[in-house]
Order: sequence, then C-alpha cells, then structure tokens
Amino acid sequence: MKHGRRTLRRAIRLAAVGGLLCGGLMVTNAVAGEPVPPGGRPAAAPPDAVAEQLVARLGTSRTAGSWIGADGRPVVAVTDDATADEVRRAGARAEVKRHSMEDLRSATETLERAPRVPGTAWTVDYATNQVTVYADRTVSAGDWSRMSGVAQRAGDFVHMRRTGGVFTTRINGAVPIFNGTGRCSVGFNVTDGRDNFLLTAGHCGPVGTPWFRGTQGGGQLGTTVARSFPGKDFSLVRYDDRGAFDGTNAVDIGEGRSVPVIGAADPVVGQEVFRSGSTTGLRSGRVTALDATVNYREGTVTGLIATTVCAEPGDSGGPLLAEGLALGVTSGGNGDCTEGGMTFFQPVTSALTSLGVRIIDGRIAADRNTAAAPSAPPSAPPSPAGAVPPAQAAGAQGGTGRRSVTAIVQAHQLVPGLGIIGVSLLALLAVGRLLSDRADRDHLRAHYSQHWG
Repeated sequence: MKHGRRTLRRAIRLAAVGGLLCGGLMVTNAVAGEPVPPGGRPAAAPPDAVAEQLVARLGTSRTAGSWIGADGRPVVAVTDDATADEVRRAGARAEVKRHSMEDLRSATETLERAPRVPGTAWTVDYATNQVTVYADRTVSAGDWSRMSGVAQRAGDFVHMRRTGGVFTTRINGAVPIFNGTGRCSVGFNVTDGRDNFLLTAGHCGPVGTPWFRGTQGGGQLGTTVARSFPGKDFSLVRYDDRGAFDGTNAVDIGEGRSVPVIGAADPVVGQEVFRSGSTTGLRSGRVTALDATVNYREGTVTGLIATTVCAEPGDSGGPLLAEGLALGVTSGGNGDCTEGGMTFFQPVTSALTSLGVRIIDGRIAADRNTAAAPSAPPSAPPSPAGAVPPAQAAGAQGGTGRRSVTAIVQAHQLVPGLGIIGVSLLALLAVGRLLSDRADRDHLRAHYSQHWG
C-alpha cells in the first residue's frame, strides 16, 4: 500500500509537470513573432556566435568567412587542416578552401580601383570561395570586356556573370512617406535620447528634404537632417510633428498586423530574412553575401547586404529583419517579385553607429502605451557623442497614426494552453498538500508513537 501511494504521487507530479510544459508550448506557439509567408518557412534561428568569434580570433589569413549551412549549423571556411581541427573542436563545421579572406579582399580592392562601370556589382561568396562580378543589361560589350580584364588580373577566383534587369535604387516602401516629388519607406524608428527620428535610405533625398504623410501634403511629417549617399545608403529624418510618432515601433507585415522589433544585429550568410514594403508587402529570402558593392547610376555604395529577397520600386528604405532583429534598410537591386532577382540592404548597425542613434525598443513603448515624446524641441542633428550602443535597444518603423503594437496572437490556441497550465498548477498544489500532510503525520508518529492508532 505504502509503495502504491508513493507511485501514485510520483505519477501525479510527473503528469502535472508534463501539463505545465505542454501548456507552455501551446502558449508559446500561439504568440508568434514573425509569420510564415505563403509557401515559406520560419526565419532561421539567430546564428551561433561561435563562428564569428572563431573567424575574428583565427584571422583573415587562416579563414575565409563563415555562413549558416542548410542544416542550421555554423560553417567556417579555413585554409589548412590544422585550422579546421581547431574549428571543429570549438563546435563548428569547417571547410578547407584554397583562398583566404585576405585573397578575397585583395580582389575586391582591385575591382574598386578600376574605373567605375554603372550597372555592375560584386559580392564575396564564402561557400564557393570566389568573388562574383555581376553586370546588368545596361553594361555595354566594351565595358564588359574591360571589366573581364580587371577580373582576370584580380585572380582566377574572380568570375564574371551577366544578370537580368537593371541595378537601380528602389526608391519609394513599408509605410510610405512623400517628399513632393517621390516616395520612400520608413525603415525603423530611432532616437538620440532627446529627439525621435526615422531611419530610411540615403538615396531618398538630401539633407533638408521635407517629408509628408501623403502626396497632397497633409502636414509635414519630418525633415532629413543627416544623410550618407553614395558610399553608404542611409538617412535620418527628424520628426517635426511630434504627434506623428506614437512610440509603438513595429514593422507592418500586412493584413493589419505588425511585428515588434526587439533589437539590432548584423546578419550572417545563409540566414533567412524578411523584408516589408508598400509595393510588394512581406517577402522572405536568404542572405547570400556581406560587404557587397553596387555601382548604381547615382554612385557606388559599399558594405551592403546581398540577399535573394525580391523588391520593386516603392520598397526602398523599408525594413529588413529576422527574429525581431533589425538588420537593414532597402537600398536597391534588380529584377522583381515575379521573376526574382537580387536586393541589397544598408546594414542597420553601421548606420546607427555613424548617426549616433539607437533603435527604440517597441516593447517598452507598447507596455507603457504612451508615446516616446522628445524631451526637448527639435533642433540640430544628433551627435555621436554619448550615444547608446545600438545593441542595447530595439525598434521598428513608425506609423503616422495611433495604433497598438501586438504580437501575432492566436487566441483560440492561447486559451487551451492557459487552461492546461491552470489545471497542472492545481495538481501540483494538491500533491504538495498531500506531501505536507504526510510529513506532519510522520512527525507526530515519531513524537507520540505510544498513542498512535
């Protein structure tokens, strides 16, 4: 009997704990951060930092980049077997390649020194250990021949490739803003601790550009106060209308839904990412290269993120994100969302550092349900001095009207999970009471054994 009661109590405890775990999983699944686009898969989990740390520690002469493999594991390219063994001991996969990162960077520097040819771009492919030079349909036969000669001099691992479409800045985007002659998109809301700003693409307009809510004006939203283009592709628009920024800070993903942004980060090759824009909505793809260079007709932009995410005119300046992390703002590309193509993004982290601002944490604003209003009247552009590092906060594109930030919650899935958790907690409390009663009885038995019935 005594053994049977112990077994029963143990079974009740295990069942209660199992119920808690089950209910917790149901609640977790009911509250989603980012949706799965039709026919797509969820965004990849944040890549393991082990690979990046290994590349930094081993140096550019022994490594040639890192990426996330198809199985989700980090892969590090190395130049010899001894380094490969060191990488494997650290918990990452290693692939031995012929050319080091020093070789790859030397090749891109040779390409950068050559006369600029609009309509060309180049990326470093870590997995294939080569540099690829792309030329769109506007590049003439003569320019193609000259670029091919430069590629040959740069190294036998530099390859030329014709691509469809035209490399253009994707002017116009997720929540549209207008400057009287064109349209761009809000990328992410940022702050310098005093004023609030929106981050968008630099090619959208020079310093002093006024931005409005609609094509017919309707009240000035803000003014561009800082900009980098060409070279980089980002700009900072200060909110002149304090009521335009409500502090909710989420990326619109269509159908009245939005995703709070919980931080800022650098992407990794192979990572699945999402982009949102007013022309083509929510789209997904993968990062194919970092530190890419594009020769737009307006000028050369370097240090870009290359992806397979499609984009079209009207998506420029819009946000690139994964797992709630701000990664970039849309710069340009070729192709469209029917036939596909390449799209390039300005990394968010480098833009934040240059501008001396940080991304606003949408979760804080949502919890307070108040606008993060500036503490002083709009004035000069922010100064990098005293800026909070971007990794300390998060943010999202701002709306032009009051709306709430919500996670994507499926209520019909949430209620059963909470019910299971409640029942499981009651079961655990009951088992605790039984154990307490048993302890009291044992205590009495020890002290009053002669009277125990």
